[in-house]
Amino acid sequence: MLALLITFLIALLFSSVGFKKYVWFISIGYGFSVCGIGVGLLIVGRNDLTIGTILGCVLFMLYGLRLGGYLAYRELKSSTYNSKMKTEIKSGKGMSIIAKISIWVTAALLYACETSPMTFRLVNEKGTDTVLIVGLVISLFGVLLESLADIQKNNAKKKNPKRFVDTGLYKIVRCPNYFGEMLFWTGVFVGGIPIYNGPLQWIIALCGYLGIIYVMFGGARRLEIRQNKYYGDDPEYQKYVKTTPIMIPFIPLYSVEKYKWFVA
Repeated sequence: MLALLITFLIALLFSSVGFKKYVWFISIGYGFSVCGIGVGLLIVGRNDLTIGTILGCVLFMLYGLRLGGYLAYRELKSSTYNSKMKTEIKSGKGMSIIAKISIWVTAALLYACETSPMTFRLVNEKGTDTVLIVGLVISLFGVLLESLADIQKNNAKKKNPKRFVDTGLYKIVRCPNYFGEMLFWTGVFVGGIPIYNGPLQWIIALCGYLGIIYVMFGGARRLEIRQNKYYGDDPEYQKYVKTTPIMIPFIPLYSVEKYKWFVA
């Protein structure tokens, strides 16, 4: 479990940016933690690397740099985003240090568990197999989908900042970026299925996978509540939300607002 501990410590290091602004524990800190874990695994597992495991670690790095960089740019450079989010996200100024430490440690633990399938593959010296390749393809498709969704949303908001986005991928699903995120981690989990060694590794990997799926649905619920507040009186928006799935294309789940247990 030494390698898993190292990934946890890496996640603690990078997610510590949240002490400046607590939401960064689960945004900027999240992206750069995954990137850092990718680098760390290349170093820790350098004697057992194969083409597949190298590609998996590189995917972590690309995914983390893209997400962390995008979120950092949005936080630091987008005045429109920041002015809007001031009323949507608590500043955390009144939060106790104990609460911040709890969020920090929990988030870092989740990041270590999410990436654990690759950690276990290296620790168990399993190399590259067909299932890993399938998982890598799923993850690559997920990160490309998420990136395209972010680009399309940014372009649409530049043209009409006061309108909800229902073009491009958003015609198919209302949260294509979250769907891409779930695909990425589905690929990571699937890629480890043949190599988990014992119940503990299965439990850790499952906790990471189910944890991020829960977080994504929680994020979709927050977004839905926010959009209902801004666009709820727009007939076009009402038609859009009643005919376009919120999270997974072609699955007729159109709302998660009523599921209050999605509090992530």
